[in-house]
Amino acid sequence: MYVDYNKDRIIVRFPWKEGETEFNPEAAIQEIGTTAHLTFRKGADPNGELILEGADVEKATPAYGPTREGGPSEYYLALSFKPSGRDAFAKATTELAGKGIISIWMDNIPVSIAGVNTAITDGQAIISGHFDQQSVITMANQINSGALPFALSAESYSTISPSLGSNSLRAMVIAGVIAYLLILVFMTAMYRLPGFLASIALLGQTAATLAFVSGYLPVFKSFTLTLPGIAGIILAIGMGVDANVITAERIREELAAGKTLDGALNSGFARGLAPIIDGNVTIVIVACVLMGAFGPTDGFFAKMFTPIFFAFGPSTAGTIYSFGYTLLVGVLLNFVFGVLCTRIMIRGASRIKGLRKVWLYGGDRNDR
Repeated sequence: MYVDYNKDRIIVRFPWKEGETEFNPEAAIQEIGTTAHLTFRKGADPNGELILEGADVEKATPAYGPTREGGPSEYYLALSFKPSGRDAFAKATTELAGKGIISIWMDNIPVSIAGVNTAITDGQAIISGHFDQQSVITMANQINSGALPFALSAESYSTISPSLGSNSLRAMVIAGVIAYLLILVFMTAMYRLPGFLASIALLGQTAATLAFVSGYLPVFKSFTLTLPGIAGIILAIGMGVDANVITAERIREELAAGKTLDGALNSGFARGLAPIIDGNVTIVIVACVLMGAFGPTDGFFAKMFTPIFFAFGPSTAGTIYSFGYTLLVGVLLNFVFGVLCTRIMIRGASRIKGLRKVWLYGGDRNDR
Protein backbone atom coordinates (compact mmCIF):
# COMPACT_ATOMS: atom_id res chain seq x y z
CA MET A 1 0.00 0.00 0.00
CA TYR A 2 1.30 3.43 -0.98
CA VAL A 3 0.08 6.84 0.18
CA ASP A 4 -0.10 9.98 -1.96
CA TYR A 5 -0.48 12.71 0.64
CA ASN A 6 -0.63 15.52 -1.89
CA LYS A 7 -3.67 14.09 -3.69
CA ASP A 8 -5.22 12.36 -0.66
CA ARG A 9 -5.05 8.97 -2.31
CA ILE A 10 -4.19 5.46 -1.19
CA ILE A 11 -2.81 3.01 -3.74
CA VAL A 12 -3.53 -0.61 -2.79
CA ARG A 13 -2.17 -3.69 -4.54
CA PHE A 14 -3.67 -7.16 -4.12
CA PRO A 15 -1.59 -10.29 -4.79
CA TRP A 16 -3.30 -12.53 -7.32
CA LYS A 17 -2.09 -16.11 -7.56
CA GLU A 18 -1.85 -17.79 -10.93
CA GLY A 19 -4.81 -20.10 -11.49
CA GLU A 20 -7.05 -18.16 -9.11
CA THR A 21 -10.46 -17.68 -10.74
CA GLU A 22 -12.59 -16.25 -7.93
CA PHE A 23 -10.71 -13.00 -7.40
CA ASN A 24 -13.07 -10.06 -7.94
CA PRO A 25 -11.31 -6.68 -7.86
CA GLU A 26 -14.61 -4.78 -7.76
CA ALA A 27 -15.72 -6.71 -4.67
CA ALA A 28 -12.34 -6.11 -3.01
CA ILE A 29 -12.57 -2.38 -3.71
CA GLN A 30 -16.11 -2.28 -2.36
CA GLU A 31 -15.05 -4.08 0.82
CA ILE A 32 -12.20 -1.62 1.40
CA GLY A 33 -14.44 1.37 0.77
CA THR A 34 -17.12 0.40 3.27
CA THR A 35 -16.94 2.16 6.62
CA ALA A 36 -18.24 -0.98 8.41
CA HIS A 37 -20.19 1.16 10.90
CA LEU A 38 -22.22 -1.29 12.99
CA THR A 39 -25.12 0.06 15.09
CA PHE A 40 -27.79 -1.45 17.33
CA ARG A 41 -30.98 0.62 17.47
CA LYS A 42 -34.37 0.46 19.10
CA GLY A 43 -37.12 -0.29 16.62
CA ALA A 44 -36.78 -0.96 12.89
CA ASP A 45 -35.83 2.56 11.84
CA PRO A 46 -32.20 3.40 10.86
CA ASN A 47 -32.70 6.66 12.75
CA GLY A 48 -34.02 4.94 15.86
CA GLU A 49 -32.51 5.50 19.27
CA LEU A 50 -28.92 4.27 19.33
CA ILE A 51 -28.17 1.47 21.78
CA LEU A 52 -24.53 0.71 20.99
CA GLU A 53 -22.00 0.72 18.12
CA GLY A 54 -19.35 -1.55 16.68
CA ALA A 55 -16.78 0.06 18.98
CA ASP A 56 -18.63 -1.56 21.91
CA VAL A 57 -18.08 -5.04 20.43
CA GLU A 58 -15.05 -6.84 21.84
CA LYS A 59 -15.03 -9.70 19.34
CA ALA A 60 -17.10 -10.96 16.41
CA THR A 61 -16.85 -14.66 15.56
CA PRO A 62 -18.41 -16.40 12.54
CA ALA A 63 -20.21 -19.61 13.55
CA TYR A 64 -22.51 -22.33 12.22
CA GLY A 65 -25.30 -24.07 14.11
CA PRO A 66 -28.88 -23.64 15.35
CA THR A 67 -29.63 -20.15 16.66
CA ARG A 68 -32.59 -21.36 18.72
CA GLU A 69 -33.51 -24.62 20.38
CA GLY A 70 -34.78 -27.11 17.83
CA GLY A 71 -34.13 -24.75 14.94
CA PRO A 72 -32.17 -25.50 11.75
CA SER A 73 -28.42 -24.92 11.53
CA GLU A 74 -27.33 -21.73 9.81
CA TYR A 75 -24.42 -19.35 9.57
CA TYR A 76 -24.49 -16.57 12.13
CA LEU A 77 -22.24 -14.08 13.87
CA ALA A 78 -21.52 -14.43 17.60
CA LEU A 79 -20.76 -11.15 19.37
CA SER A 80 -19.02 -10.52 22.68
CA PHE A 81 -19.50 -7.04 24.11
CA LYS A 82 -17.10 -4.87 26.01
CA PRO A 83 -18.28 -3.81 29.50
CA SER A 84 -19.78 -0.60 28.06
CA GLY A 85 -21.63 -2.54 25.37
CA ARG A 86 -22.75 -5.23 27.80
CA ASP A 87 -24.33 -2.68 30.12
CA ALA A 88 -26.00 -0.75 27.31
CA PHE A 89 -27.36 -3.92 25.69
CA ALA A 90 -28.60 -5.28 29.02
CA LYS A 91 -30.40 -2.01 29.75
CA ALA A 92 -32.02 -1.91 26.31
CA THR A 93 -33.15 -5.56 26.30
CA THR A 94 -34.55 -5.20 29.82
CA GLU A 95 -36.55 -2.19 28.69
CA LEU A 96 -37.81 -3.83 25.48
CA ALA A 97 -38.32 -7.38 26.78
CA GLY A 98 -41.64 -8.77 25.54
CA LYS A 99 -42.76 -5.57 23.83
CA GLY A 100 -40.10 -4.21 21.51
CA ILE A 101 -37.59 -4.99 18.77
CA ILE A 102 -33.92 -4.25 18.19
CA SER A 103 -32.53 -3.70 14.69
CA ILE A 104 -28.89 -4.14 13.68
CA TRP A 105 -27.47 -1.98 10.86
CA MET A 106 -24.24 -2.03 8.90
CA ASP A 107 -23.61 1.29 7.13
CA ASN A 108 -27.35 2.03 7.37
CA ILE A 109 -28.18 -1.28 5.70
CA PRO A 110 -30.42 -3.56 7.79
CA VAL A 111 -28.63 -6.73 8.85
CA SER A 112 -31.05 -8.16 11.37
CA ILE A 113 -34.35 -7.13 12.99
CA ALA A 114 -35.53 -9.25 15.90
CA GLY A 115 -38.02 -9.07 18.74
CA VAL A 116 -36.77 -8.97 22.31
CA ASN A 117 -38.18 -11.83 24.38
CA THR A 118 -36.04 -11.59 27.50
CA ALA A 119 -33.32 -9.38 28.91
CA ILE A 120 -29.78 -10.30 27.81
CA THR A 121 -27.25 -9.46 30.50
CA ASP A 122 -24.34 -11.83 29.81
CA GLY A 123 -22.70 -9.60 27.20
CA GLN A 124 -23.33 -12.06 24.36
CA ALA A 125 -25.49 -11.69 21.25
CA ILE A 126 -25.86 -13.23 17.82
CA ILE A 127 -26.63 -11.81 14.38
CA SER A 128 -28.52 -14.15 12.07
CA GLY A 129 -30.31 -13.57 8.81
CA HIS A 130 -29.87 -16.27 6.16
CA PHE A 131 -26.17 -15.57 5.71
CA ASP A 132 -23.69 -17.72 3.79
CA GLN A 133 -20.26 -18.64 5.10
CA GLN A 134 -18.36 -15.91 3.25
CA SER A 135 -20.72 -13.12 4.29
CA VAL A 136 -20.40 -13.88 8.02
CA ILE A 137 -16.61 -14.12 7.69
CA THR A 138 -16.51 -10.76 5.88
CA MET A 139 -18.79 -9.14 8.46
CA ALA A 140 -16.69 -10.50 11.33
CA ASN A 141 -13.51 -9.15 9.77
CA GLN A 142 -15.08 -5.74 9.27
CA ILE A 143 -16.35 -5.53 12.85
CA ASN A 144 -13.08 -6.77 14.36
CA SER A 145 -11.08 -4.32 12.24
CA GLY A 146 -13.15 -1.39 13.44
CA ALA A 147 -15.15 1.17 11.55
CA LEU A 148 -13.50 3.74 9.31
CA PRO A 149 -14.19 7.34 10.37
CA PHE A 150 -14.67 8.19 6.68
CA ALA A 151 -15.78 6.60 3.43
CA LEU A 152 -13.38 5.68 0.60
CA SER A 153 -14.23 5.90 -3.08
CA ALA A 154 -12.31 4.17 -5.85
CA GLU A 155 -11.22 6.58 -8.58
CA SER A 156 -9.67 3.93 -10.81
CA TYR A 157 -8.30 0.41 -10.78
CA SER A 158 -6.55 -1.98 -13.12
CA THR A 159 -5.76 -5.67 -13.14
CA ILE A 160 -2.47 -7.31 -14.07
CA SER A 161 -2.73 -11.06 -14.44
CA PRO A 162 -0.08 -13.31 -12.84
CA SER A 163 0.84 -14.69 -16.26
CA LEU A 164 1.64 -11.16 -17.48
CA GLY A 165 3.80 -10.56 -14.42
CA SER A 166 5.53 -13.89 -14.96
CA ASN A 167 6.19 -13.05 -18.62
CA SER A 168 7.59 -9.67 -17.63
CA LEU A 169 9.91 -11.31 -15.10
CA ARG A 170 11.09 -13.81 -17.70
CA ALA A 171 11.75 -11.00 -20.18
CA MET A 172 13.71 -9.03 -17.58
CA VAL A 173 15.83 -12.05 -16.70
CA ILE A 174 16.64 -12.69 -20.36
CA ALA A 175 17.44 -9.01 -20.92
CA GLY A 176 19.66 -9.03 -17.83
CA VAL A 177 21.62 -12.07 -19.01
CA ILE A 178 22.12 -10.56 -22.46
CA ALA A 179 23.21 -7.23 -20.96
CA TYR A 180 25.69 -8.98 -18.66
CA LEU A 181 27.19 -10.97 -21.53
CA LEU A 182 27.61 -7.79 -23.55
CA ILE A 183 29.32 -6.10 -20.60
CA LEU A 184 31.57 -9.14 -20.16
CA VAL A 185 32.60 -9.07 -23.83
CA PHE A 186 33.15 -5.30 -23.81
CA MET A 187 35.16 -5.23 -20.58
CA THR A 188 37.31 -8.19 -21.64
CA ALA A 189 37.95 -6.77 -25.10
CA MET A 190 38.79 -3.30 -23.82
CA TYR A 191 40.64 -4.07 -20.59
CA ARG A 192 41.56 -7.74 -20.96
CA LEU A 193 42.21 -9.55 -17.67
CA PRO A 194 41.17 -6.68 -15.33
CA GLY A 195 37.98 -6.30 -17.38
CA PHE A 196 37.20 -10.02 -17.17
CA LEU A 197 37.79 -10.12 -13.40
CA ALA A 198 35.72 -6.95 -12.99
CA SER A 199 32.82 -8.70 -14.76
CA ILE A 200 33.00 -11.53 -12.24
CA ALA A 201 32.90 -9.01 -9.38
CA LEU A 202 29.94 -7.31 -11.06
CA LEU A 203 28.06 -10.60 -11.08
CA GLY A 204 28.74 -10.96 -7.35
CA GLN A 205 27.52 -7.41 -6.71
CA THR A 206 24.25 -8.11 -8.54
CA ALA A 207 23.68 -11.41 -6.71
CA ALA A 208 24.37 -9.78 -3.33
CA THR A 209 21.96 -6.93 -4.10
CA LEU A 210 19.19 -9.38 -4.96
CA ALA A 211 19.98 -11.31 -1.76
CA PHE A 212 19.48 -8.14 0.30
CA VAL A 213 16.24 -7.24 -1.46
CA SER A 214 14.69 -10.73 -1.43
CA GLY A 215 15.32 -11.32 2.27
CA TYR A 216 17.65 -14.26 1.54
CA LEU A 217 19.90 -12.95 4.30
CA PRO A 218 17.97 -13.53 7.56
CA VAL A 219 19.19 -10.29 9.16
CA PHE A 220 17.42 -8.22 6.48
CA LYS A 221 13.70 -8.17 5.78
CA SER A 222 12.42 -8.88 2.28
CA PHE A 223 11.61 -5.86 0.14
CA THR A 224 9.03 -5.57 -2.63
CA LEU A 225 10.92 -5.10 -5.89
CA THR A 226 9.15 -2.56 -8.11
CA LEU A 227 10.16 -1.12 -11.49
CA PRO A 228 11.86 1.89 -9.79
CA GLY A 229 13.64 -0.63 -7.57
CA ILE A 230 14.92 -2.46 -10.63
CA ALA A 231 16.05 0.89 -12.03
CA GLY A 232 18.04 1.45 -8.83
CA ILE A 233 19.77 -1.92 -9.26
CA ILE A 234 20.62 -1.09 -12.89
CA LEU A 235 22.06 2.29 -11.90
CA ALA A 236 24.14 0.66 -9.15
CA ILE A 237 25.46 -1.87 -11.67
CA GLY A 238 26.40 1.04 -13.92
CA MET A 239 28.32 2.56 -11.02
CA GLY A 240 30.11 -0.77 -10.58
CA VAL A 241 31.12 -0.83 -14.25
CA ASP A 242 32.30 2.78 -13.98
CA ALA A 243 34.46 1.99 -10.93
CA ASN A 244 36.17 -0.89 -12.69
CA VAL A 245 36.68 1.11 -15.89
CA ILE A 246 38.41 3.87 -13.88
CA THR A 247 40.73 1.35 -12.22
CA ALA A 248 41.56 -0.43 -15.49
CA GLU A 249 42.27 2.86 -17.27
CA ARG A 250 44.61 4.00 -14.51
CA ILE A 251 46.53 0.70 -14.70
CA ARG A 252 46.80 1.05 -18.49
CA GLU A 253 48.12 4.61 -18.14
CA GLU A 254 50.75 3.53 -15.63
CA LEU A 255 51.91 0.70 -17.91
CA ALA A 256 52.11 3.11 -20.85
CA ALA A 257 54.30 5.35 -18.69
CA GLY A 258 56.84 2.51 -18.48
CA LYS A 259 56.21 1.17 -14.98
CA THR A 260 56.54 -2.47 -14.06
CA LEU A 261 53.42 -4.57 -13.60
CA ASP A 262 53.48 -4.41 -9.81
CA GLY A 263 54.23 -0.69 -9.86
CA ALA A 264 51.44 -0.05 -12.37
CA LEU A 265 48.95 -1.99 -10.25
CA ASN A 266 49.89 -0.12 -7.09
CA SER A 267 49.76 3.29 -8.73
CA GLY A 268 46.62 2.47 -10.73
CA PHE A 269 44.72 1.36 -7.65
CA ALA A 270 45.85 4.43 -5.70
CA ARG A 271 44.97 6.91 -8.47
CA GLY A 272 41.62 5.32 -9.21
CA LEU A 273 40.40 5.17 -5.62
CA ALA A 274 39.67 8.89 -5.13
CA PRO A 275 37.28 9.38 -8.09
CA ILE A 276 35.52 6.10 -7.27
CA ILE A 277 34.92 7.20 -3.67
CA ASP A 278 33.75 10.66 -4.79
CA GLY A 279 31.21 9.25 -7.23
CA ASN A 280 29.88 6.59 -4.92
CA VAL A 281 29.62 8.86 -1.87
CA THR A 282 27.62 11.33 -3.96
CA ILE A 283 25.19 8.58 -5.01
CA VAL A 284 24.92 7.34 -1.40
CA ILE A 285 23.89 10.83 -0.29
CA VAL A 286 21.29 11.05 -3.05
CA ALA A 287 19.90 7.60 -2.15
CA CYS A 288 19.65 8.54 1.53
CA VAL A 289 17.82 11.75 0.68
CA LEU A 290 15.36 9.87 -1.55
CA MET A 291 14.70 7.30 1.19
CA GLY A 292 14.19 10.08 3.71
CA ALA A 293 11.90 12.16 1.49
CA PHE A 294 9.80 9.36 0.03
CA GLY A 295 10.01 6.66 2.69
CA PRO A 296 7.97 5.95 5.84
CA THR A 297 7.76 8.93 8.17
CA ASP A 298 9.05 6.80 11.04
CA GLY A 299 12.02 5.51 9.03
CA PHE A 300 15.65 6.16 9.98
CA PHE A 301 16.42 8.51 7.08
CA ALA A 302 13.10 10.34 7.37
CA LYS A 303 13.89 11.17 10.99
CA MET A 304 17.45 12.14 10.09
CA PHE A 305 16.33 14.69 7.48
CA THR A 306 13.24 15.98 9.31
CA PRO A 307 14.80 19.45 9.90
CA ILE A 308 15.15 19.78 6.11
CA PHE A 309 12.03 18.07 4.80
CA PHE A 310 9.46 19.67 7.11
CA ALA A 311 9.41 22.77 4.88
CA PHE A 312 8.35 20.80 1.81
CA GLY A 313 5.37 18.99 3.32
CA PRO A 314 4.48 15.30 2.94
CA SER A 315 5.11 13.48 -0.33
CA THR A 316 4.33 10.19 -2.00
CA ALA A 317 5.70 7.13 -0.21
CA GLY A 318 6.47 3.90 -2.02
CA THR A 319 8.00 3.66 -5.49
CA ILE A 320 10.72 6.30 -5.15
CA TYR A 321 11.69 4.80 -1.79
CA SER A 322 12.18 1.46 -3.56
CA PHE A 323 14.52 3.16 -6.04
CA GLY A 324 16.54 4.78 -3.27
CA TYR A 325 16.76 1.55 -1.28
CA THR A 326 18.10 -0.62 -4.10
CA LEU A 327 20.42 2.16 -5.22
CA LEU A 328 21.88 2.54 -1.73
CA VAL A 329 22.37 -1.20 -1.29
CA GLY A 330 23.92 -1.55 -4.75
CA VAL A 331 26.36 1.32 -4.32
CA LEU A 332 27.49 0.14 -0.88
CA LEU A 333 28.07 -3.33 -2.32
CA ASN A 334 30.02 -1.69 -5.13
CA PHE A 335 32.63 -0.70 -2.56
CA VAL A 336 32.92 -4.36 -1.59
CA PHE A 337 32.85 -6.03 -4.99
CA GLY A 338 33.80 -3.28 -7.43
CA VAL A 339 36.71 -2.00 -5.36
CA LEU A 340 37.87 -4.56 -2.79
CA CYS A 341 37.10 -7.87 -4.53
CA THR A 342 38.29 -6.69 -7.94
CA ARG A 343 41.63 -5.56 -6.52
CA ILE A 344 42.10 -8.81 -4.62
CA MET A 345 41.44 -10.84 -7.76
CA ILE A 346 43.74 -8.69 -9.94
CA ARG A 347 46.57 -8.84 -7.40
CA GLY A 348 46.06 -12.58 -7.04
CA ALA A 349 46.16 -13.07 -10.80
CA SER A 350 49.36 -10.99 -11.06
CA ARG A 351 51.08 -13.46 -8.72
CA ILE A 352 50.49 -16.31 -11.16
CA LYS A 353 53.48 -16.76 -13.47
CA GLY A 354 51.43 -17.37 -16.60
CA LEU A 355 49.31 -14.25 -15.98
CA ARG A 356 52.15 -11.76 -15.45
CA LYS A 357 52.27 -10.72 -19.08
CA VAL A 358 51.92 -6.94 -19.25
CA TRP A 359 49.62 -7.01 -22.28
CA LEU A 360 47.01 -8.90 -20.24
CA TYR A 361 46.63 -5.76 -18.10
CA GLY A 362 46.39 -3.26 -20.95
CA GLY A 363 50.06 -2.85 -21.82
CA ASP A 364 51.77 -3.30 -25.17
CA ARG A 365 52.18 -6.88 -26.40
CA ASN A 366 55.91 -6.24 -27.00
CA ASP A 367 56.46 -5.35 -23.35
CA ARG A 368 57.38 -8.00 -20.84
